[in-house]
Amino acid sequence: MPGDVSVVGYDDSAFMNCIDPPLTTVRQPIESMGKATVALLVNQMENVSVYPEELLFEPELVVRGSTGPVPATAGSMASMGLRPAP
Repeated sequence: MPGDVSVVGYDDSAFMNCIDPPLTTVRQPIESMGKATVALLVNQMENVSVYPEELLFEPELVVRGSTGPVPATAGSMASMGLRPAP
């Protein structure tokens, strides 16, 4: 890995950087999600009518050593004027 296969995890944690190879992961914005949750709960406790249809949070891709580049295929190589090795 990552020569033959790439691996991506989800949710990130402190030990993902400590394994070999370090795991590429998708990190969620936990702090922003927590703040939004608390704000909604406080509004409910204060009887403020707030009904969001959905809350969207943008995750972050944290690239580490468990992923590699996409291998070139014959089709993509041909479009660049290259040929695969025999």
